[in-house]
Amino acid sequence: MVVALLLAGSGGGPVVLAQLTIRQQLIIRVPSRIRPPADPVRYKEKDGPKCIPASDLAGAQISNYGVDLLLRGGKRVRAKLAEDCPPLDYYSGFYIRQGLDGQVCADRDSIRVRSGGSCEIERFRRLVPLGKK
Repeated sequence: MVVALLLAGSGGGPVVLAQLTIRQQLIIRVPSRIRPPADPVRYKEKDGPKCIPASDLAGAQISNYGVDLLLRGGKRVRAKLAEDCPPLDYYSGFYIRQGLDGQVCADRDSIRVRSGGSCEIERFRRLVPLGKK
C-alpha cells in the first residue's frame, strides 16, 4: 500500500511525502505420510530444541504422540501438540507458518490443518532410533 501526501513547500513547489509498507507471509506445506514404513524403527524421545530452522523441514509423519518432523539429513523431531487439537490424520497434509526469524518454535508456532483448525506446538523432542520392531 502506498500513501502519498502533497504539501506546498516554502519555495512554492510541492513537497511529496510517501510511505510504503510491504508485508510478506510464507506458509510451508508439509506433506504427511500416513502409511507406516515397511520396516518400522522404534524411537526414544530425548530433550529437543526450542526452535527448528524451517529450511530443515523435509516431511512429516503423524503419530499417536504428536507429529514426527523429518529433517534434512535424516534426523527426526517430534512436535508435541496441545491437548485440544483437531484430528490431523484425516487430511493429506498440514501447514506450518514460520516466524519472521525463519524458525518454527515451540510455545510460539502452530500446525494448521487443512480443515482450518490449528494446534499449538507445545515442545519439540528429539527422536533417537533404538532399533527395528
